[in-house]
This record gives sequence, C-alpha cells and structure tokens, in this order.
Amino acid sequence: MQADAVSVGMAAATDLSPWALFMQADIVVKIVMVGLLAASIWSWAIIIDRTQKLRQVNKQAEAFEGRFWKADSLEDFHNAQAKLAHPSAQIFNSGMTEWRRSSKGGAVVRKEGLRTRLSSAINVAIDREVGLLSDRLNVLATIGSVSPFVGLFGTVWGIMRAFTSIAATQNTTLAVVAPGIAEALFATALGLFAAIPAVIGYNRLLHGVGQVEARLVGFSEEFQNLVSRELDAQG
Repeated sequence: MQADAVSVGMAAATDLSPWALFMQADIVVKIVMVGLLAASIWSWAIIIDRTQKLRQVNKQAEAFEGRFWKADSLEDFHNAQAKLAHPSAQIFNSGMTEWRRSSKGGAVVRKEGLRTRLSSAINVAIDREVGLLSDRLNVLATIGSVSPFVGLFGTVWGIMRAFTSIAATQNTTLAVVAPGIAEALFATALGLFAAIPAVIGYNRLLHGVGQVEARLVGFSEEFQNLVSRELDAQG
C-alpha cells in the first residue's frame, strides 16, 4: 500500500502535461503564461481580421476599377458611386471633390494649380486609407518582438524556483527538479508560440498592405491623367 502511494505521488509530481505544468507553476510564471496565451489569441484575431479586410479591399478595387473604365462621364460615375466607402472609391471621391470645387465657376483657369491640388488631395486620401488598413499591425510587431523575452523571463523565474526547491529539499532527483525545469521551458515555448505567428502575420500583412497601396497609387495616377486630359481638352 505504501509503495503504491509513493508511486502515485511520484507520478503526480512528474506529470509534465501542459495543464499540469500550468497548475504547478509559480504565480509569476502563471501570469506570464496567461499573458502569452492572451497575446497569441489577440495576434490571431488581428491576422484573421486584416487578412479578410485586405481580400475584401482587393475585390472591391477590382470591381470599382472595372466600372470606372466603362463609365461615360466622370460626373455621372461620381454621382453613382459617391456613397461607396472602400479605399478606391474614397480616393476617387477625394479627387472629384477637389475637381468640383475648382470648377464651380465653369472652365478652370489655373489648370496647373488644380493639378497640384488634385494630386495633394489624392495623396492625402491614399495615406489615410493605407493608415486604416495598417491599423493594429503595430500590435503584431510588438507581440512578435516582446513575447520571446516575456517567455524568457518566465523561464528564468521557473529555473530560479527549481533551484530553490533543490536547495530546500537537498534532493536532486527527477521528481524534484523536473517540474520546475519543465515549467520554465514551457514558458519559453509559449513565448515562441505567441511570437512566431505574430511575426509571420505582420510580414505577410505588411506585404499585402503594400500591394494595395501600389494598386491605389496606380489607380490615382490613371485618374489624374484622365483629369489632365480633360483639362487640356478645355483649351
């Protein structure tokens, strides 16, 4: 009976499953683990949300540009698309708003001034839309860079606790040493678990935002060229 009890106690002490490691951990290490898990969930939520957003923006841009090049008149197209809120439409609306303000009195006299103001308004709109698409990417960058160090802090703390247990019990058997070392290494693993997807997601999303920005810049230049030709046609 006594041997069985000792065996059960040894099994409990050396249970190295993730849940057991968490339950056996010191309060500081538990806080680190919970924080890293929360950071991982947060980063995945951002990655999924931004990925879906970029996919939606690209679809909307493709459809909008298709309608734009089929339109007979800029004014009519603007009236039909004015309520759209996706980036391509916002850039077009910013340009058309400046065009209308400058041509209220009829023919545009200072054409170069209009071209400059139009370019400025469109560039501001592009910066604003890209900023909205980049929202929360800094969170991924922060999680990706900080999480390994937070996990390392949990590791150091866990190892300190393991050595304290060794000193207190004067025992270096696996049952005494393993739990503390395992907790420490588990904290490191959680740090990497949070950091790696965040870094990969940040790089992929940043690339996606860059592609959208390039597409918006290309569309804006084509739009400005079209407006410039209309100005030249006015004589």
